[in-house]
Amino acid sequence: MPKDSDNDLPLADIATSWLAKFDKALTDRDSKAATSLFLEDCHWRDILAFGWRLETVSGKAEIAAKLDRTLAATKPSNFHLSAEHAAPRAVTRAGTDAVEVIFDFKTGVGSGSGVVRLREDDDGTWRAWTFSTTLQALDDYPEMTSAQRAGVDSFKREWGGENWLDFRNRQRAYEDHDPAVLVVGGGQAGLGVAARLTHLGVDTLIVDKYPRIGDNWRTRYHSLTLHNEVYVNHMPYMPFPPTWPVYIPKDMLANWFEHYVEALELNYWAGTEMTTASYDADKGEWAVTLRKNDGTERIVRPRHVIMATGASGIPIMPDLPGLKDFKGEVMHSGWYETGHNWEGKKALVIGTGNSAHDVAQDLHACGVDTSMVQRSSTHIVSLAEAQRVYLLYAEGPSIDDCDLLATSFPFPVMKVGYKMMTKMSKEIDKPLLDRLEARGFKLNDGVDDCGFQMSYLQRGGGYYFDVGCSGLIADGEIGIIQYDDIETFCADGAKMKDGTIVPADLIVMATGYKMQQETVRQFMGDEIADRNGPVWGFSDGGELRNMWCRTPQPGLWFTAGSLAQCRIFSKFLALQIKALEEGLITQDT
Repeated sequence: MPKDSDNDLPLADIATSWLAKFDKALTDRDSKAATSLFLEDCHWRDILAFGWRLETVSGKAEIAAKLDRTLAATKPSNFHLSAEHAAPRAVTRAGTDAVEVIFDFKTGVGSGSGVVRLREDDDGTWRAWTFSTTLQALDDYPEMTSAQRAGVDSFKREWGGENWLDFRNRQRAYEDHDPAVLVVGGGQAGLGVAARLTHLGVDTLIVDKYPRIGDNWRTRYHSLTLHNEVYVNHMPYMPFPPTWPVYIPKDMLANWFEHYVEALELNYWAGTEMTTASYDADKGEWAVTLRKNDGTERIVRPRHVIMATGASGIPIMPDLPGLKDFKGEVMHSGWYETGHNWEGKKALVIGTGNSAHDVAQDLHACGVDTSMVQRSSTHIVSLAEAQRVYLLYAEGPSIDDCDLLATSFPFPVMKVGYKMMTKMSKEIDKPLLDRLEARGFKLNDGVDDCGFQMSYLQRGGGYYFDVGCSGLIADGEIGIIQYDDIETFCADGAKMKDGTIVPADLIVMATGYKMQQETVRQFMGDEIADRNGPVWGFSDGGELRNMWCRTPQPGLWFTAGSLAQCRIFSKFLALQIKALEEGLITQDT
């Protein structure tokens, strides 16, 4: 890997030279010259910049084909280094050495940023291994930051007229109009995209069934704390204070949501649930029935509905053999709060994912004799090792640059990187993993041996970040039962195949949630759910299915994921809706 002094050619010069050649090739509309700047093993991830889609293509032929079909409409130009970004640097990504370059560019409608990773080919020429382009802003429709709002605020001082509070109350009441966008769900996904849209000038209303902003976190189990570090989790426009704990407690985050809604001037109806929704294709609008907690209803007619109810929504309650005969209490883990009411009693937790472990550990801490029932093998990783996937956020560049880097990895390269990190983490965690296996706990290395991240992105679960429960299992403080050894559940607990009874007073079903297509089916019907198709999991092209993009159902959008995912992709979802609202694109562009 070259350093600044190698071959008398600084890294910035390597980057500038490559960008200049690429820029000329695109200006000349010469896809052959452009693809000559790529290695044979190459990948391009494009987010809205070339074609208004989230798309990954691999190989020179596919890259040339994408350029041929998008260059005329995109009008790309001015690929260059910018002092606003981290300088080019030598890195190792997915086991491969490269020069990593963050750049800016222009299109016919806006400005973009991207990342190219250059490697020296056999002939001594620097060529692209991975390449990414993202649309960041629209020239004619900038975000309404303070600089843009100066002198044009709708609530500027008016003696005898409405002040800012009057203006805000009128905005969020929607007494004489409907929102252009309805966001269903007031967690990090809904708040992030609503903030982006609001400050792009798109009238947006959030609705959430809970009576208080933040209750979607506040009402969860008593001991819940986020499992990834605060440095990665900032929300759009408002980073968390530098004084915050590394792992954010649920109530702290919930209270922040309240502050966020007020500070970002978001329109939010708490205690309001969507009950039905239908789409009028001729009018290009929805008819959505909203029911408030007081029983009153309102039909709104937005042009867009964004489902922000999480990667999964409806609790799964399997009809396990004999469970209806159990005389104790059965609850889903989503309804669990604390184990103090069960002190001195016995509990079975069905499942071995994150929620199952957290519930079991909380029950144990409250003096409950607890065993977990394992239905399938589980990926276990220590909390410290789980942060390995976020290490680039500790490398020094700004969070905006880190977000660019995080979105720049094409699916094939990302999988290689995850496999390598999983292998390293598994070796470091080996003493604990060996002890778990000795207790009969079944382990795996995640989907495709890619650890927790690919399990999350494809299955929405199937892993656990160890914050202490694994040690309790390994020490025998919390029991482990294999589901295959259970013959049936019964009045007193679980009857094993050897005839013994494992007694229980409480059974907690940590059995996960149905995916978002089923949420659509519940509220919008089979026709829309089937037309739209599955949500989450990867498409053949290596992008999450129907996430943050136009879907087969016009006017229906989805956002979900970690705070980092919601921060990053809320921008791209909002830009698409703004472009549709302003006539820059159509549903089929």
